Amino acid sequence: MRIPLLLILVTTSISAQKFYRDDPLHREPPPKSVKEVLARDVEDWFDFLHNTLVRPGDRSETPAQAVNTLGEPMDGAWYTQRHYFKRMTHEQLALGPGGRTPPADGPWTVVKAKSQGITPGFTIVDRNGRMFFLKFDPPTNMEMATAADMISGRFFHALGYHVADQYLVSFDESRLVLGKNVKVKDYVGKTRPMTRRDLLEILLKTRPHRDGKFRALASHAIEGKGVGPFRYFGRRKDDPNDLAPHEHRRDLRGLNVFAAWLGHDDSRAVNTYDTLVSENGRQFIRHYLLDFGSTLGSGSTRPNSPRSGGEYLFSWGLAAKNIFTLGLIVPAWARAYYPIYPSIGLFEGKMFDPVRWVPEYPNAAFENRLPDDEFWAAKQVMAFTDEDIRAIVRTGEYSDPAAADYLVRTLALRRDKIGRAFLERVLSLDRFEVRGEAPVFKLAFEDLGLKHGTAKSREFKVAWFEFDNVTGGRTPVTSASGFEFPRAKAQYVGAEITEAGGPRAVTVYFRNAGLRPEVVGVERRW
Repeated sequence: MRIPLLLILVTTSISAQKFYRDDPLHREPPPKSVKEVLARDVEDWFDFLHNTLVRPGDRSETPAQAVNTLGEPMDGAWYTQRHYFKRMTHEQLALGPGGRTPPADGPWTVVKAKSQGITPGFTIVDRNGRMFFLKFDPPTNMEMATAADMISGRFFHALGYHVADQYLVSFDESRLVLGKNVKVKDYVGKTRPMTRRDLLEILLKTRPHRDGKFRALASHAIEGKGVGPFRYFGRRKDDPNDLAPHEHRRDLRGLNVFAAWLGHDDSRAVNTYDTLVSENGRQFIRHYLLDFGSTLGSGSTRPNSPRSGGEYLFSWGLAAKNIFTLGLIVPAWARAYYPIYPSIGLFEGKMFDPVRWVPEYPNAAFENRLPDDEFWAAKQVMAFTDEDIRAIVRTGEYSDPAAADYLVRTLALRRDKIGRAFLERVLSLDRFEVRGEAPVFKLAFEDLGLKHGTAKSREFKVAWFEFDNVTGGRTPVTSASGFEFPRAKAQYVGAEITEAGGPRAVTVYFRNAGLRPEVVGVERRW
């Protein structure tokens, strides 16, 4: 009986550890291979009703999951650390996830067409056999939807998400060649073989530019086999790697702040995409954000509603308020002023409130966000300088320079409001590191509050302690002074940093091994 008992004791000891030898992980462990995945679909109307009336997902105040010991989402199937963690050049920001392989010159073969709705769409294959999806602007607002999709896709890529490789293209109608066996639905809903006349009638739903060419957004087909969207709550039961409930993922909670910045009120399940990919002999699901045509003041088929971001499409509280006040109370969003830029739509910054911003209907992950989730997102938004923003906006290829300048200024204004709203909800210190040479080491960090002007000059207190990695016990190091690393024999040492007169604190853990201590963990209290 001794061997099983010993195994139990060892297992219990290991499972109780706070840190392991490979912490902090910056990349997710190799995924388990997925054998069978059922493709699924989410009806937009059902998603709206389910999230509005049922409010699914666990709504408890649960610390963020799917993060490493530093509190950061790891590189993997959901997310990749980019601009904040390693600054991207303006060229990299503009290129996005690819940026170097637009549809090839020559004929584009139409293999599928969207004939219903206000704006047309085509699926084409270029002469190199690569598939792209073409989306157009509404005739009333040329450049609006295609620029918004192009620009926001670049921002979301720089913010760490998986997105499609997209290009703005300009082409003559004659470039489109009708493929074999292409079907189309007529006005009564009957499916029949598509003709050249059908193709031209679809194009008539948009309009060419002055040079006679059509402008479109060309999205390169995403790698792998599509298996439907993901939801912002729960987990995929057919994915053994999907371990954290989506409503508790930091990369989805923090997405609320990014969506508010870019006006992505259409952040819903239908605009996500799961794909089955194969890498290094393993097959697994990768998760994408899709379709940013309803951002930056665009509503895809028309300018977005002035109430966008200000209210849900429906809420019981709002309905009751309007009834009892006879609709006489004017909401803040209704007092916003919008310059007339048809290529921008309705997008402004002066009345923008990042704290109260909401998508079109409730989102479990967004509603579950905690102050440290907001800080995680805000620090990334604040990492974009005005020139970074301008470099990405330039990819929208606006023909009106004034419209582009307005968009840059508005994004900068909204960025700064996000910083003021969320950075100081926790103690805004980050980028912890150990500096100096043996035997004198010091804890160093960046004060994002001072850097971005959201906090005034302040003083910090630090309390050092030895940390027991198994029991979690702390033993104060009374001889330590200031931010100089104490001489301690314990394998793990911690420093709790506080600001005078407030409850906010950051605890930084170090592995005291090797030639110099290394940061192994970060925890925040507010």
